[in-house]
Amino acid sequence: MTNRIVLVFFLVCFLGNSQEKAKSWYTLDVTNFYGTILKHNPDISHLITGHPSGVILSFQKKTFGEEEWQRLYNNPEYGVSFMYNDLDNSYLGEHFSLYAHYNFYFLKRYLMLRLGQGFAYSTNPYDEDDNFRNVAHGSHFTSATYLLLNFKKENLLKGLGLQAGLGVVHYSNGNAKAPNKSTNTLFLNAGLTYMLDTDTPAYSEKEKGMVKGSEPFGYGFLFRSGINESDVVGSGQFPFYTIGAFIDKRINKKSAFQFGTEVFFSKALERFIDFRSTGAFNDGVTGDEDSKRVGMYLGHELKVSKVSLLTQYGYYVYYPFDFEGQTYLRAGLRYYFTKNVLGEFTVRSHGAKAEAMEFTIGYRL
Repeated sequence: MTNRIVLVFFLVCFLGNSQEKAKSWYTLDVTNFYGTILKHNPDISHLITGHPSGVILSFQKKTFGEEEWQRLYNNPEYGVSFMYNDLDNSYLGEHFSLYAHYNFYFLKRYLMLRLGQGFAYSTNPYDEDDNFRNVAHGSHFTSATYLLLNFKKENLLKGLGLQAGLGVVHYSNGNAKAPNKSTNTLFLNAGLTYMLDTDTPAYSEKEKGMVKGSEPFGYGFLFRSGINESDVVGSGQFPFYTIGAFIDKRINKKSAFQFGTEVFFSKALERFIDFRSTGAFNDGVTGDEDSKRVGMYLGHELKVSKVSLLTQYGYYVYYPFDFEGQTYLRAGLRYYFTKNVLGEFTVRSHGAKAEAMEFTIGYRL
């Protein structure tokens, strides 16, 4: 494991040095962490037996306000990070994950908020014969999200700096494969930062009134898909399809509000209805219930250059079969390939219970 981390570190160093010729500025971070798994679901109580620990290696590009979006967000950094996480439980194993992240700065750049989104590889997922106790992670590959809130001071000594603070990391496969109770680890972290070139320009400040910039109402169409499985382990993974339309209102250069409607087609839910009707559960399910649902949602879009953070709250107005509740949440990322063509990666959940990881293509007029 140590050799893998060293190899990744030197690869990052090589990439950083090779990019200096482009007259950009880059930094490296090496951060250790130690924490505990949060008990968000009583079903994972038997998996909380130790204190997860690990290391985060990150490589990011600094910005100084050359583009408008950089000045809007106080000159953030963006880059990639690698995390090794030993969950300190024989059933959970270890996780290796890769992320794209942003670093946002506050309090004269002494306070850093990092948002990272990526994918993780679990070394010991659920197995009905060899690892049936791991109800948290049902597959080798999961989505992964982490946050850091650190106090940070760069260039204390010839490019070297320090950072320390709190973090949380979340692993879930979005119910692509059952079981999927997921884990959330809260941790303390501390580490070193290194600037590859300390001869940097001054940060540009946001101009007065720069955030203003509302736009007329827009509208568009979305197609979402992926695979998921019901909570019945071994019931099978099936594709789902969602067709939707939305209108939005961009109130300034950062924020937009959305209203949308969508129709859900789920083969996994259809199979679940069949399972309940034939399994002698005596809960009134006949098997003739419609698996389709129709939802309406309100949402917010926080735009950072071509990337947006999406949060949505929805309600099923057509809900013929009771499954996980009549309200739903969606959160994730949107990327604008062009002014009109967009893609999304989101997770739709009912409370803390994920139903699906959604991959979306859309068109906004």
